[in-house]
Amino acid sequence: MNVFTRNHGTSYRQQLPLTMEQLRQRVPSAFAMSAHSSRSDKFAYIRTVDVIEGMVKEGLQPYSAVQGGSRIAGKAEFTKHMIKFRPQGSAVPMILGDTLTEVVLINAHDGTSAYQLSQGVFRLVCLNGMMKSVGDGDSIRIPHKGNIIDQVIEGSNRILSNSGNVAVTIENWNALQLSAGEQDAFAEAAHTLRFGVPDGDGGIKVDTPITAAQLLMPRRSEDRQSNGSNWNRPANDLWRTLNVVQENSIKGGLSARAPRTEEGRGRMTTTHAIRGIDQDVKLNRALWQLAERMAELKGVRVAA
Repeated sequence: MNVFTRNHGTSYRQQLPLTMEQLRQRVPSAFAMSAHSSRSDKFAYIRTVDVIEGMVKEGLQPYSAVQGGSRIAGKAEFTKHMIKFRPQGSAVPMILGDTLTEVVLINAHDGTSAYQLSQGVFRLVCLNGMMKSVGDGDSIRIPHKGNIIDQVIEGSNRILSNSGNVAVTIENWNALQLSAGEQDAFAEAAHTLRFGVPDGDGGIKVDTPITAAQLLMPRRSEDRQSNGSNWNRPANDLWRTLNVVQENSIKGGLSARAPRTEEGRGRMTTTHAIRGIDQDVKLNRALWQLAERMAELKGVRVAA
């Protein structure tokens, strides 16, 4: 599942649907009048805004929108963009407690992405969004050919039909208690996902003074241990452990100083929010899958 909060330089979340004018300001590439010049005649061009209008007619409203940049001259108006929708009207969006279901749409008009759909959840208490993979562990991909609008709507309905299973998963994770050691192991794995880089020998190395323990530090009282025994750790359930680790991994703002060297004090490091769409999606899915593996180790299977 996709699970995250983003800023990307603009207001990422709000509790009213975005208007077309707001979308135009946030994701101008969704309104491109043609595909990028690098696309061949076989590239079926359907503007993302036309797909958005089709989804709105089906009761899905956009609530967040971001787009990537490009250093290539002339490509900025065609780059990848990500828009998140929530069902309105008779389709009740709340799936559990303070959590809403979302449909995540990704597209580009420069050939870097087909239409992609994923399932997302949005936690009201912390304005924290997360994404979940669909089907066989991957997103629904719709090539730029055929009746794209109908295929996107069909895919969106397929995603929403799985909301009940997501609710069961979240409920199970909310009830699943982790030991301090299990939370530490979860944070260590997430730490490698967030900061690991190839070491040149086929492995992964982590070279940052930011510690795994910092990923476990709650940013709000709702996620802390209710007995107040340790305010620097999340509540013991898997759901809030995931939320705390995910938010700290994505939002940035963690600081630490590198070890002292012969030259003097080590350099201070502060993490930045993840702004790239690809990195955002990759990390969120990986964290969700990490939670799935932890639940399986504890004997809780993911809802089918």
